Amino acid sequence: MAIHNKSHNNSGLMAMNRMNKDNMKHKSSVDFVIPDYTNCILLNRDCLEILSMLPDDSINLILIDPPYNLDLASWDTYENYMDWAKMWLNEAYRVLSPKGNMIIFGGTQFQDVRSGDLIEIIHYCRHYTKWRLVNTIIWYYKNGMSAHRYFANRHEEIIWLTKTDKYYFDLDSVRVPYSPKELELALKDKRLVPENVKKGKNPTNVWEIGRLNGNSLERVGHPTQKPLEIIRRLIRALSYPDSIVLDFFSGSGTTGRVCIEEKRNCILCDKDPESQQYFKKHIANMQNTNLAQPFSFKNNLENFFEDITKKQCEKSAIIYPERLML
Repeated sequence: MAIHNKSHNNSGLMAMNRMNKDNMKHKSSVDFVIPDYTNCILLNRDCLEILSMLPDDSINLILIDPPYNLDLASWDTYENYMDWAKMWLNEAYRVLSPKGNMIIFGGTQFQDVRSGDLIEIIHYCRHYTKWRLVNTIIWYYKNGMSAHRYFANRHEEIIWLTKTDKYYFDLDSVRVPYSPKELELALKDKRLVPENVKKGKNPTNVWEIGRLNGNSLERVGHPTQKPLEIIRRLIRALSYPDSIVLDFFSGSGTTGRVCIEEKRNCILCDKDPESQQYFKKHIANMQNTNLAQPFSFKNNLENFFEDITKKQCEKSAIIYPERLML
């Protein structure tokens, strides 16, 4: 039996289309100025210590790939994963801006209380916090490990959380171009807005992006490094130029590199001392591309926030209320 497609009767979608047509701003919209340079800081400390130092509502995007408790190294071993995760989830909620977003990479193969599992994180957020779940994104890849006792994994899950319904989202920055034939057909569909069609397709919540091969030029040595492409899509869609992105499990430093390339300020934190070397390799690799942008590397959080506020004042730009000095 065919199921009627009601997507074009969605009241929220129709309201957004009317606002776009009338040049009206949505409550989640943000005015920003493209910065001349951005600030970056990498701290080798425990995530809970760094989170405790950040002001309330001070971060625009939190993007993390937490340890999965697979005993890959000392930083990937926890007695009870959720007891530990609850602490950083609560602190992350405090520091995130009301218009901010939080992204968590993970999986759903729960074994016992030591396991890292997104289902447990979602359950905790839903029943014991004020976090809102906006999307679950499926990262699909064709390359991966083989398996004999279960179906081989070819995807990871990503959850997108917010504090309010006023979260920032820039779909246009991550639209996927139509092929000439697809574009011609889409423009004939009277249900679609031609201006949006010309911008490209919504990438949906299933993303086919390959994992990094062992000989990938992006590799810097970290065992769980994520591709630049997937991090770039998240940063472009869920933050804006000169906003502040926090990654308190920074690992290889991929988030930091993409933030610099996309003109976002970034706070990186990882208790593994090797993260410094990984990030240096990222910066060296970035300099050999046309994506490199000016940035200032800071030594402490006070200087990081002070310089951002100073830049805003000098430019007479909008001082975003969610940004607070330490």
